[in-house]
Amino acid sequence: MTTTASPAVPSATSFIRSRKHARAAAPCLTGSAFAVLATLVSPMAHADAANKDIDPTIPTVEVTGTSRRDVQAPVASSSDKFTAPLLDTPKAVTVIPQEVLSQTAAVSLSDALRSVPGITIGAGEGGNPVGDNVFIRGYNAQTDTYVDGIRDSGSQSREIFNLEQIEVVKGPNSAYGGRSSAGGGINLISKSAQLENFSNASVGLGTDKYRRVTGDLNRTLGDSAAFRLNVMAHEANTAGRDIVGGDRWGIAPTVTFGMSGPTKAILSYYHMESSEIPDTGIPFNNPFTTGPNVARNGNGTPIKVDRETFYGLVNRDFRDTDTDIGTIDLRHEFGNNLVLRNVTRYGKSKNDFVWTQPDDSKGNAVLYDTVWRRANTRVTDTETMANATSLSGKLTTGTIKHSYNVGVEISRESTERSAYLFTPGTNNPLTGSFTCPTSGAATLYNCAPLNNPNPYDPWVYTRSVSPALTNVKTNTRAVYGFDTIEFNPQWMLNLGVRWDEFKTALDTMASSTTAATRARVDSSFSTYQAGLVYKPSANGSIYVSYATSATPPGNDGGDGFDALTVAVQNLQPQESRNFELGTKWEVLNSRLSLNAALFQSEMKNARVTAPDGTTQNVGRKELKGLELGFSGKLTNAWQVFGGYTFLDAIVEDNGFLNVGTATAPRYTPSPFNGNVFPTTPKHSASLWTSYAFNKAFSAGLGMNYVDQVYANVNNNKYAPSYTRFDAMASYTLNKNVSFQLNIQNLGDKLYFDRVSSPHYAGVGPGRSASLTANLKF
Repeated sequence: MTTTASPAVPSATSFIRSRKHARAAAPCLTGSAFAVLATLVSPMAHADAANKDIDPTIPTVEVTGTSRRDVQAPVASSSDKFTAPLLDTPKAVTVIPQEVLSQTAAVSLSDALRSVPGITIGAGEGGNPVGDNVFIRGYNAQTDTYVDGIRDSGSQSREIFNLEQIEVVKGPNSAYGGRSSAGGGINLISKSAQLENFSNASVGLGTDKYRRVTGDLNRTLGDSAAFRLNVMAHEANTAGRDIVGGDRWGIAPTVTFGMSGPTKAILSYYHMESSEIPDTGIPFNNPFTTGPNVARNGNGTPIKVDRETFYGLVNRDFRDTDTDIGTIDLRHEFGNNLVLRNVTRYGKSKNDFVWTQPDDSKGNAVLYDTVWRRANTRVTDTETMANATSLSGKLTTGTIKHSYNVGVEISRESTERSAYLFTPGTNNPLTGSFTCPTSGAATLYNCAPLNNPNPYDPWVYTRSVSPALTNVKTNTRAVYGFDTIEFNPQWMLNLGVRWDEFKTALDTMASSTTAATRARVDSSFSTYQAGLVYKPSANGSIYVSYATSATPPGNDGGDGFDALTVAVQNLQPQESRNFELGTKWEVLNSRLSLNAALFQSEMKNARVTAPDGTTQNVGRKELKGLELGFSGKLTNAWQVFGGYTFLDAIVEDNGFLNVGTATAPRYTPSPFNGNVFPTTPKHSASLWTSYAFNKAFSAGLGMNYVDQVYANVNNNKYAPSYTRFDAMASYTLNKNVSFQLNIQNLGDKLYFDRVSSPHYAGVGPGRSASLTANLKF
């Protein structure tokens, strides 16, 4: 069997299924739940395509030497820990391929994740830094981002110029990555050198000062080595937000040796830095529940002001980031399907910012039509060393086949964090607090009017770094093993287990206003996953699975919401478990992948306030959901990608609430028991579809729907539901030049897309357009 593929544009569907034997006829299904899921996709299982038009913008793989026509390789994961093709992996995994990233004109990780329902983006507040703050299936997955399988620590806003594809693993991820949330993880797959020569570039111009240039150069170095260089420069403002915006640039060289032999070495480096004015968002109406102001109660939605309203200060606000990652990836094939791999990585990231939060904590907006310009600040440096060694292979014991991966991982993370101090302070000098009955010069511009605030107010202060430096050092060791056991062509069992040792220490230096702080965690935990897979035919699977996750205190390494404190240092890891029933199919001659899953997750020892006022593992959360997904082609010219997610997420036990005073506390069961998870839409859906009308012209349309999202566990502040549309048109001039026009937020919809803070909501970008020239040399 031979294969041919488009050489200049890497394909996200380059995996060829190794199974060549036919599946035996399947017996009838006896489980009603299995039958329901199977019927979601079975009507298409034997459908055939009639349209033979070829979309020149979408890479394809043609397979010859077989009687099947128009066969395309299914989308695959690059993770060694998946010991079976995704079709036979008993877990929900969404792969965002390169062509979807390109057609949707995504330029950041947040842009790309918009195409995956069930994911929301959180705000920077409450201990969270500004950066990628992702929630998957309602759980905070801020620290669950990986680059080529290695945890990517430190708060960042990640770019996509060096990415081949993005893999989103749904459900507990601890067996794969160690400490993690119950929601899942994100694995970013980097571009790698290829044994062919190509030169690609793109130049984009657009509204809102959009300018973007990327380059992708690949050169062979003899018969078994190659070099690849990806570069990027980007500048843009946020549509509809006037002041918000900035610039960034990046470079990512990689060289691979031994591509034709049993021993391969991949040396890569990634650098990206940015400078911007971050967005302040819009404050919520502050609902009064008691007291003399209850008659002036707000409705809990973001306040209705002009979309362009910006509460920050140009003379004060900034955000500078700097990221460096160096990787040495060594692999040796011993033969007989046995592969040894060792990866060593050093990473360093910086995230420094001052940004204005339009704080509503005392109801300034409702009472006085003013906003307190609260200064959120951070000075952070994170340094990481990690090494992972794994052995993967295949073996047969009698009639049973095994595909396995075992390994060990060690890492050391160090974060230094501080904040900025301002002289004079940032409170209202007239009240000595953040209460703002008035605004303007008399408040030293720390209070602004609710409508038409001036971002160029002459705010002049002295800024310095706080001496209260916090240092967090985290050391981890882990050993894991995965095995896909094939009993016969119809039945497989997937098993995985991981043991982690997690040690973290926090030390905060004393300052004039704070005492020195020390906290320690020394924890070990085991996590598991197991899944039984039944294959009614070669192109489909039905599975039932169980998986666990563990989130120890200090999970984020000192740079996020789940920070280590004295109050939580002696607690056990929060443990979650997930049950899932799903089905996956490759239909239309493997052009289209379909999946469906029913799932239920439980966290029985969530950290909450106990009856005695201490923090204990006594809370409970429950989530039930349904997920549908599709990716591929309905015909050779018609591509689709998207899905639907239903999440029923309930805080069953939120612990206790102090209804007394600080000196005379009185704790009662939380009135928020039974409320919905914050940042968790009940319904969300996405669709991206493109059609090639001929060899030169194609067009695409995207839709994203997100249901109402609560900003707090009180469920009295929320962002309304919204539907956003995007559009694309591309024209191929010749084999070397093509053009692509993208219009984002086609209807100029006003919506809020960052809602994890109880004080403000992030405003989604307005309508924007960009025209990109794609060049091949």
